[in-house]
Amino acid sequence: MPAALTIGLLVASLAGRADGGERPNILFAIADDWSADHAGVYGCSWVQTPSFDRVAREGVLFSHAFTSNPKCSPCRASILTGRNTWQLEEAACHFGLFPAKWPVYPDLLEEHGYFVGYTGKGWGPGDFQAGGFSRNPAGPNFSERRARPPHRAMSNVDYARNFEAFLEARDADRPFCFWYGGFEPHRDYEAGAGLRAGRDPQAVEVPSYYPDHPAIRSDLLDYGLEVEWFDTHLGRMIDHLEAIGELENTIIVVTSDHGMPFPRVKGQIYDHGFRLPLAVRWGARVAPGRTIEDFVNVRDFAPTFLEAAGVPVPDSMTGQSFLKTLVGEGSGWVDASRNRMLIGKERHDLGRPDDVGYPVRAIRTPEYLYIHNYEPDRWPVGNPETSYPNCDNSPTKTLLTFRFDDFYRLCFGKRPREELYVIADDPDCVSNRASDPALRAIKESLRDEMEAALQREGDPRMSGLGWIFDTYEYTGARHHSFGNWLNHHRP
Repeated sequence: MPAALTIGLLVASLAGRADGGERPNILFAIADDWSADHAGVYGCSWVQTPSFDRVAREGVLFSHAFTSNPKCSPCRASILTGRNTWQLEEAACHFGLFPAKWPVYPDLLEEHGYFVGYTGKGWGPGDFQAGGFSRNPAGPNFSERRARPPHRAMSNVDYARNFEAFLEARDADRPFCFWYGGFEPHRDYEAGAGLRAGRDPQAVEVPSYYPDHPAIRSDLLDYGLEVEWFDTHLGRMIDHLEAIGELENTIIVVTSDHGMPFPRVKGQIYDHGFRLPLAVRWGARVAPGRTIEDFVNVRDFAPTFLEAAGVPVPDSMTGQSFLKTLVGEGSGWVDASRNRMLIGKERHDLGRPDDVGYPVRAIRTPEYLYIHNYEPDRWPVGNPETSYPNCDNSPTKTLLTFRFDDFYRLCFGKRPREELYVIADDPDCVSNRASDPALRAIKESLRDEMEAALQREGDPRMSGLGWIFDTYEYTGARHHSFGNWLNHHRP
């Protein structure tokens, strides 16, 4: 039987599960600020992730998974609604409202008989109640069980025990959908914890947009410990599913919302900020040990979950299910048409006059990243006098903000209207080729392609209405002055 026909029949049979038969459980595990490649299976030696590696080894590893917006609440809104960030009105902004006008996949699964819930961090930060939701859009909260973590700055939520409590509350004949939202590796960290735990600072790979400095190596080791804590709870959940006989019928998806909480990464439109780790396991239904190059966006999760469960995908979801890729047998490029990705941002954290944002749109292909900064006269990470609030405070940030050199410029300085990076030659995205005459035709072609795609998706910025994003309510606290920050963070 031809492979395409086999896949088609399998997908059709999965869809039929909504009318009877066993439907898959779903365990969605999302870390908070975990960068792509910082896992053992990606070749990283200084972050140990045996549980993530197991999911990849027994399932599928993705090389090109992306968020639509590299900040917590816009990304999570994209995941839940299956829509791109510029299609989410208030929810496109960090610390905004989350309008309930678009269905979210946990509610749709619940309406079709699934038992749903979450632990740790669901959608946020922001205000979902003012948007019309009666509960967190990720579902009912199961976060009562607490435990003492190994390091001071880690959350005391016992994620794995809460998952067990969730399963104990379920009727045995109901499929489940659970959102494991780790607070790790979000800051703060216990400074020096990685060194005290015996981690080798020389094993750390320091990105080229930072100087090779002991403080940065130590900071990265602390981050790695927090990734490992997230992975530990994932392993406990997998072991429990195996013990109760539910593992083989559970789709396990493990990813992050965006890159690590470091300068030029979190909240920024560069590869390390918006490219994500992603591994998926689903028992015998997914051939193991494959690495997939197809581009996947976080807005594709919701339609994939719904299709696997046999639940109709609403027209409001603009993401595309990648179920056929999962249940196929090939590696590499399985669906060659999945080779483009759009990314964007509007207002994240405040820190500019009149609380305006820093609007960006970008298109990523296998070869290039084209970025368009719509307001290049603004400071991209927030103004210096407000301590660059769109970058989490850290030893790395403190070191860089007192250097005033090329590393400072890369992380905090103003940026040109257009940027172009050749990914194979420059994975850290530090050499802007937008002015290179040899790449002019490529730059213009990518810009035209990006704008046409954004126009089709109804991006207000393409119709001259981008100002609307700066009118949406900000629900977070205002930031301290630069002077107060300086007093607390002077080296």
